Amino acid sequence: MVLRRLVVSALVLVAGPYLAPAAVADSAPVVTGASGTGDRLTITVTDTPGGAGVYTLECHPAAGGHPAPRQACERLDSVTMWGREPFAPVPNGAMCTMIHGGPATAHITGVWAGRPVDAAFDRTDGCEIARWDDLVPVLPRVGG
Repeated sequence: MVLRRLVVSALVLVAGPYLAPAAVADSAPVVTGASGTGDRLTITVTDTPGGAGVYTLECHPAAGGHPAPRQACERLDSVTMWGREPFAPVPNGAMCTMIHGGPATAHITGVWAGRPVDAAFDRTDGCEIARWDDLVPVLPRVGG
């Protein structure tokens, strides 16, 4: 029974972000950022050694005050696909490991792929840690 729970928890942790519902409804209006591309984000990171701050990230072309704009844009492009929202929250009822990844928090606002973004990130359990780590280098690498 314990082994089954561990396997199910591991599967949820790994597959959960790929099965998450969109954080933004499909009927959300299409908007554009200041660059006109629709790809402009403001990323606020706190309680992260060496990565705390407020960064602007523009993509297509990569620009802004983000420490690694090209790599961050490439990461967002790689995780953005139909039916999968890169900023989606952890689904309600998800089984998450009880691991605390530290006090780091992040808030991303703006426009991505023509849709508004307003997403909060933390590292309070295994699901949230995986969600954060899935967006590195958009968000800074934390821990080992």
